Amino acid sequence: MSEAHDYVLVLYYSRTGQTAEMASQIARGVARINGMEARVRTVPPVSADTDASAPAVPDTGAPYCSKDDLKNCAALALGSPTRFGNMAAPLKYFLDSTGDLWLSGALADKPGGAFTSTGSLHGGQETTILSMMLPLLHHGMIVCGVPYSESALNETRSGGTPYGPSHWAGTGAQQALTDHEKAICQTFGQRLASIALRLAPNRNS
Repeated sequence: MSEAHDYVLVLYYSRTGQTAEMASQIARGVARINGMEARVRTVPPVSADTDASAPAVPDTGAPYCSKDDLKNCAALALGSPTRFGNMAAPLKYFLDSTGDLWLSGALADKPGGAFTSTGSLHGGQETTILSMMLPLLHHGMIVCGVPYSESALNETRSGGTPYGPSHWAGTGAQQALTDHEKAICQTFGQRLASIALRLAPNRNS
């Protein structure tokens, strides 16, 4: 596999930090697979008139994602807090700019999946993840979730779905990720990296 395709892109938007922490846990899972690394990236916020509204380089945290980061990844983990059962506007704004990658088929046949954080336990975790899968399907990606071989899916009393990792952040004082939520995130990252390695010969042939 070429050096340009040896990473899983963990791309997220986070406003209060919970989705960013999930991205970090997913990156830990990616690191379990030899020959793969995680590239963690975020997107800038948008203003009310939908223009990106942030300095060119973030003051702290992950760098902003470029389309080359997306184009050259071996796999994609897409994360967002829930907004009325859907992804947040900044992430949607970035994805809406990727028509050229769709036209060229740059992401076709690569594994991808989604993760989310919600304020309420039944606040739209699964619908948000499913909505985030739609652009992955349009890009021709192979959609991946979390299998029930991950025992934390059966044991969790907070977040976690077979569609993808989730976190119950709560309202007011934000709740930290539980051990089950961390395990599901790490399994998800490991699975994306493992599948990407197995698909690489077919993609590059």
